[in-house]
Amino acid sequence: MGVLNITPDSFSDGGRYLRPDAAVAQAQAMAAAGADIIDIGGESTRPGAPAVDEAEEIARVVPVIEALATRVPSLLSIDTSKPAVMRAAVAAGAGMINDVRALRCAAAIETASGLGVPVCLMHMQGEPATMQAAPAYDDVVTEVTGFLLARVAACEAAGMPRNRLLIDPGFGFGKDLSHNLCLLRALPALAGLGLPLLVGLSRKAMIGALTGRPVDDRLHGSVALAVYAALQGAAVIRVHDVGPTVEALRVIRAVKGSGGQ
Repeated sequence: MGVLNITPDSFSDGGRYLRPDAAVAQAQAMAAAGADIIDIGGESTRPGAPAVDEAEEIARVVPVIEALATRVPSLLSIDTSKPAVMRAAVAAGAGMINDVRALRCAAAIETASGLGVPVCLMHMQGEPATMQAAPAYDDVVTEVTGFLLARVAACEAAGMPRNRLLIDPGFGFGKDLSHNLCLLRALPALAGLGLPLLVGLSRKAMIGALTGRPVDDRLHGSVALAVYAALQGAAVIRVHDVGPTVEALRVIRAVKGSGGQ
């Protein structure tokens, strides 16, 4: 899953793809590099990020989705928590919803159920504006697992079939380095819950904490974590650097005997 932020303030690439032509070109480059999914977001969810109203979010993402729907073979995903944005994006050609709030906003679960597309449910403690202030857990793995299973149950109760759901433990979303490392070690257990596991670790602060590298110089750490996550059972790896990650995963698949394609 390649990341396409159509925002002025995302933590890594904010402002680079705010113009529709730049966003379309980047998406085409990611598709050519091997992205199976392109995750398009119009509101930053980095720590401390301000909220964006739904009209602005729609104005950012819909022209890009419309342009890409016939230009790339990749599945288009809309990274949003707002029902109105979900509806507009799917109408424009998006075939997946990636929600950091796990459909907890008003009417989100009913909207997603009615749209009939796959949905990724992510764990986040708190809200983006404050989530990294002082995250705390008694047992991060147990609490994240319980939250995700509860959201899956809520989606099934709303009429969404289980085979349309993915789960994401939400690395860096209301979690410090120790929490993130605990969740990394628990990936096999999370992958064993019976739902496709999506993992987003690319360029995140935990890599900076471990390597001392600034956000634009975290390629090696990002690829290392992508490979580790795939080996531990992750089904979808969300990344900024598609080409290097695809190459690394292709090598790993060949070594494991799954072919080199």
